[in-house]
Amino acid sequence: MPEVLTPEQIAFYREEGYLVLERRIPAPVMDSIRAEIARFTEMARGMTASDDRLDLEDSHTPDAPRVRRVKLPHTQSRPIDELMRSDLILAPVRDLIGSNLRLQTTKLNMKSAGFGAAVEWHQDWGFYPYTNDDVLAVGVMIDDFTPANGPLMVFPGTHRGRAYDHHHDGRFVGAMDLAASGLDMKDAVPLMGPAGSISIHHARIVHGSALNRSTQDRRVIFYEMMAADAFPVHGGRGKWEGLEEFDARMLCGTSTLEPRVVPCPMRIAYPDPPSQGSIYEVQKGLGKRSFEVLQ
Repeated sequence: MPEVLTPEQIAFYREEGYLVLERRIPAPVMDSIRAEIARFTEMARGMTASDDRLDLEDSHTPDAPRVRRVKLPHTQSRPIDELMRSDLILAPVRDLIGSNLRLQTTKLNMKSAGFGAAVEWHQDWGFYPYTNDDVLAVGVMIDDFTPANGPLMVFPGTHRGRAYDHHHDGRFVGAMDLAASGLDMKDAVPLMGPAGSISIHHARIVHGSALNRSTQDRRVIFYEMMAADAFPVHGGRGKWEGLEEFDARMLCGTSTLEPRVVPCPMRIAYPDPPSQGSIYEVQKGLGKRSFEVLQ
C-alpha cells in the first residue's frame, strides 16, 4: 500500500513525469533551512571565485556575495541532511520507485531576486543514465514559486520519449536547442506552489527555468535519487567511486549486486564540454539559448 500518495497521484506521475505536493514540509523545518541559506551566503563574503562548496553568480563580488548554487548541501548542513533522510522526502519517493533508495546527489539552487541565473532546457538523464530509469529529483521549495520568479518548468510526458541531444559543435553542453528538438515553450508547465511544497520530476523529463527578474527569491533544494538496483552506465556522468562509496549512499532499504536492466534511450555525455564546472558553466557552450541571461 502507498505510504502517502494516492493511486491518482501515482498514475499522474507515471503518465506526466512530475508531481507537486503542496505544503509538505513543516514551517519550523523551513525556518532551519533558511537559517542555513543565510549562513551559506555569508560564507561567500570575501570569495573571489567558486570553489568545491559554493558556485557563485557571474555578478558576485567579494563585498556583495551572490551564490547561485551550494554544492552537496547535505554534506555541509545537518538540517538539510536530516530533511533528506526523513519520511517527509522519502515516503513519496518510495511510493513511486520502491523501498530501496540510493542518493545520486544534492544541490541548493539559489535563484535570488533580481539576478538568479537561468537553467537551460535539459534532461537529467542526459548527464547520468542508469541501467533503469527509476531515477528522480525531489525539489524542496524554500520560497513561494510563482510565474514571475523563474519556477522549474517541465514538458509533460517527455520522460516516456527519446533521449534528446545535449551536444553543440560535437561536444556535450548539458542543454538542448529547444526548436531543433521539436519542442515549443508554450507546452511547458511551471511547477509552482507555496514555500514548503515539494516537486518530484523524473530524470528523463525535459525541464529548465528562466532568469529570476522578480523581487522575490526562488530557492530550491534538489535531492536526486534512484532505485537501489539502478547502476550508472559507463560513458555517463553518474557518480561511481567504487562499491563501498556507492552503498554508503543508500538512503533506505537494502543495496544489491544485481542491477535491473530496462531498455531506455540514452546518449553518451562526452566529449567533455568546453567549459567545466557546474551546469551553469557547462551550458555556456550551448549555441542557441532559450532563456535570457543577466547582462
